[in-house]
Amino acid sequence: MARAGLTTERLTLAGAELADEIGFDRVTLSELARRFDVKVASLYSHLKNSQDLRTRIALLALEEMADRAAEAVAGRAGKDALAALANVYRDYAREHPGRYAAAQFRLDPETAAASAGVRHARMTRAILRGYDLAEPDQTHAVRLLGSVFHGYVSLELGGGFSHSAPDTQETWTRTLDALDVLLRNWPPAD
Repeated sequence: MARAGLTTERLTLAGAELADEIGFDRVTLSELARRFDVKVASLYSHLKNSQDLRTRIALLALEEMADRAAEAVAGRAGKDALAALANVYRDYAREHPGRYAAAQFRLDPETAAASAGVRHARMTRAILRGYDLAEPDQTHAVRLLGSVFHGYVSLELGGGFSHSAPDTQETWTRTLDALDVLLRNWPPAD
């Protein structure tokens, strides 16, 4: 019989909170069981294993970010939409570093296809339509944006920019300005 009060959703949310506190890579069923003061065996009614827990946390994070992004970019176009999307990723990573790391977790193809990751790709492509990019340039641009957003956020979270001036917000703004100029002039000259 399942322990009263434990549900898959409650355990997933607690796992996400734990990821934000101790790091996504350190989230295990044992850590989660300690949080609820139960034996690990009590969790198996709701979760298959640590991989299942990590997958559920990743799906939660992707959903949360997609919801925020949809709200942020609604009614915006061009540079405004690009900046709104970028700021969602950056703000989410700052507020929920463990969940942000979970959003990078490799999902199996079937799970990924059913995840909110698809919404992220659609929103990015919708923003890029404002830059009039055709394939394969649109796919290249999606990959570029993901790389720049994730790279910047990861370096910033890791303290990579904390040792010198100017303020990281100024650099972030200039980075987004540069991306806008690049996308308006795509494809780059050979």
